[in-house]
Amino acid sequence: MSEQVTGFDVEVDVVVLGTGGAGLTAALAAHDFGAGEVLILEKFGMIGGTSAMSGGMLWIPLNDQQAEHGVEDSFDEVVAYLDGLADDGHLDPETLSAFLEEGPQMLRWFEEKTPVRLKLFPGFPDYQSWADGAKEHGGRSLDNEVFPFAELGSWTKWVNPPKTGWPRRTSMIEDYYTPGLDSDTLADREERDCRGQGQALIGSLLKGVLDRGIPLHRESRARHLITEGRRVVGVVTEEEGRSLRVGARKGVVIATGGFEWNETLVASFLRGPMTGPVSVPECEGDGLLMAMEVGASLGNMGKSWWLQSSQELAAHGRGKANYLIGNSERTRPRSILVNRAAKRFVNEAANYNAIGPVLHNFDANTHDYVNLPFWIVVDQTYVDTYRFFNTTSAGAAPPWAMSGATIAELAERIGLDGAVLTETVERFNADVRAGRDTEFGRGDATYDNFWGDRNFEAPYRTLGVIDQAPFYAVKMESGVLGTCGGPRANGNAQVIDWNDQPIDGLYVCSNAMSSPTAGVYGGAGGTLGPGMTFGFIAGRHAAQQP
Repeated sequence: MSEQVTGFDVEVDVVVLGTGGAGLTAALAAHDFGAGEVLILEKFGMIGGTSAMSGGMLWIPLNDQQAEHGVEDSFDEVVAYLDGLADDGHLDPETLSAFLEEGPQMLRWFEEKTPVRLKLFPGFPDYQSWADGAKEHGGRSLDNEVFPFAELGSWTKWVNPPKTGWPRRTSMIEDYYTPGLDSDTLADREERDCRGQGQALIGSLLKGVLDRGIPLHRESRARHLITEGRRVVGVVTEEEGRSLRVGARKGVVIATGGFEWNETLVASFLRGPMTGPVSVPECEGDGLLMAMEVGASLGNMGKSWWLQSSQELAAHGRGKANYLIGNSERTRPRSILVNRAAKRFVNEAANYNAIGPVLHNFDANTHDYVNLPFWIVVDQTYVDTYRFFNTTSAGAAPPWAMSGATIAELAERIGLDGAVLTETVERFNADVRAGRDTEFGRGDATYDNFWGDRNFEAPYRTLGVIDQAPFYAVKMESGVLGTCGGPRANGNAQVIDWNDQPIDGLYVCSNAMSSPTAGVYGGAGGTLGPGMTFGFIAGRHAAQQP
């Protein structure tokens, strides 16, 4: 239960819970818009949460850089796009309008007041590139310029590392359009510890926090909100084995991420099995539980940002299973996904969030999920050509991959029907040779080919025969980047109760909140864009309270 006021050990204007992109944005905004004292509490010893391990892109429609690239966009187009994809009645006009109006404003503030530097990613299509209102050839996704971690000093070692364990020295735009930077540039970036993607995003946000002298407590786990009547006035947090009561004169901002690592909450709320989250294990729904204690209403609780993953042999640094993202693996040529019946069941190059619900197809006759478990199947040429999960050299498959000299032998190794899998591969190969996937339309959409091999022309950026022995299979998981249900908010990022009234002093952003896009993954950065925009809104609104 929430706790009542009985005095504080520490008192500030605004308390922010969490150090992902949304949380750090909220802290910076609170400081810049009038909060004299801001305090950030991070549950884990490392900073950045899942944002630090991500691609770090932001999906912000109507951004100012669109004009520079000749992209025409409008409020009506974005609404048509999201509304056409969202479940009926799930899209909230107030929060959607706030996201669309304030997202561009946040980008201007980043540029003028913070070290964050974002550039529009030309050509990166919206994830449902075929839908009404989509930008088929890009214009709504922004990428980070590389950021020199040398500027963080001793704080560098406290930034959560990427899944690979080693940072990329390039931006995603550079990786796509100018792969292979010259040796002098790369040497300079190595010397200054320049990092791209999510590392750049968190590094630049953290630099802004350090420049402002905003205190950040690591290993401080918020457990309960403190209330005075119906107003939230602080939080109880655990630090160094003791409880600390932190007062918040203007507001508490929940930016703790989703609940995908809390088995009880997952079983209670998520639709369909979820077996492989790729987020940090600290995403246990702490903010959700605290908000529920004070009467917050909830939304989108059955939804997640679905993604296909695979379990690495090594455990996570926190003693939990470590799941690796399987995005590019399934979109490249010479790969397919097959289910328990040894058959293909989806367009493998479709966006990862859209594939998630396909894994939840339920057979009433067998009373089971027909597409689980599932595997990615590739051949030797694939392994020789592409980086395969955590491998660092060509020609190597991950240690947990199974192999066979023939497709039938591979099927036997993973417990599938060899004749059926052989037929599945032969049919796919025949389609590839004919130039079109007649089963699922893989390679038909602009988005499909964006993620494929750019050495080929569409549709062969994502289509390729599987015919070079030996053959490999890796078991995949029904994973998530994070959940996207939680406390509902109004346009000011204030948590609202079941009567749609704001709970004074309580704000929410990040994957902790009920998604402003109702779980629709608009495009690259479709989680960070809305999440950080509401961090900006929350910090600003809280700072401006009496």
